[in-house]
Amino acid sequence: MTKNKGFLFINKPKNWTSFDVVNKVKHLLKFKKLGHLGTLDPMATGVLIITIGKATKLFDFLQKKKKTYIAKFEFGYSTDTLDSTGRVVDRIDKIPTIEEIENVIPKFIGEINQIPPKYSAKSIDGKRAYDLARQNIDFELKPKLVNIYDTKLLKYENNVMTMKIICGSGTYIRAIGRDMANALNSCATMTELVRTNIGKVSIDDCLSLDKLDENNIQNFIVPINEFLDCPILNLSIKDGQKLLNGQSVLVDTKDGEYKYNLHDDTLALIKVSDFRAKMMIYLGD
Repeated sequence: MTKNKGFLFINKPKNWTSFDVVNKVKHLLKFKKLGHLGTLDPMATGVLIITIGKATKLFDFLQKKKKTYIAKFEFGYSTDTLDSTGRVVDRIDKIPTIEEIENVIPKFIGEINQIPPKYSAKSIDGKRAYDLARQNIDFELKPKLVNIYDTKLLKYENNVMTMKIICGSGTYIRAIGRDMANALNSCATMTELVRTNIGKVSIDDCLSLDKLDENNIQNFIVPINEFLDCPILNLSIKDGQKLLNGQSVLVDTKDGEYKYNLHDDTLALIKVSDFRAKMMIYLGD
């Protein structure tokens, strides 16, 4: 019998869309209610978390997790997609030095305004930006405030810089390369991207799709209780039932987010504020 809620940690292969991976897992599980956390472009590889059943309801909560990427950017040319899959639209002789790169990095740490790439899934009057871009329709994308927690230069040789970037949701790594190059009076294109972490889930925890089949895939489903790293809220059966019925209950614990379990099954995500607990998301069957 299919486990009806939980997570799968997949190492997304290159040239697969995130949607392709979800469809593959649907086929193997014979289960329709699936989603994923954090889209990866087809050229990118790395951590893709597949949500199963009620776990899909945790999307907004889990999107707050920090994400870590290793990205390569080559200076000297840029493409319309800002990565190596696109058409070259500009070339420049200016190649920055390692000292210039290190000096500009601090500008790309913290809250920054970032203009998304035109080849992105952003919605413009009900249409995807990448569809408009492919039709050569001119449009503007508004800057968006994103959080970049750390940016570090790992390597620089043959005009290619390798960066480690830790950021919040909604950040476009391609756009960081574009903006950093612009700040250096140059241009650059992302040639490789690997997502190594989403929160506590690392690429070492992830499965290769070619290792999964209909007979073994259920063995790798991680229960919600094991995945959520928030503490358990201990309640009496009576108060637990009230909570699941949508009522708030008094508790003697500090403010924060908790999970309410029954027999190791997480039934709800709870918010505690001013000693009062209230259900945020129902996760029971």
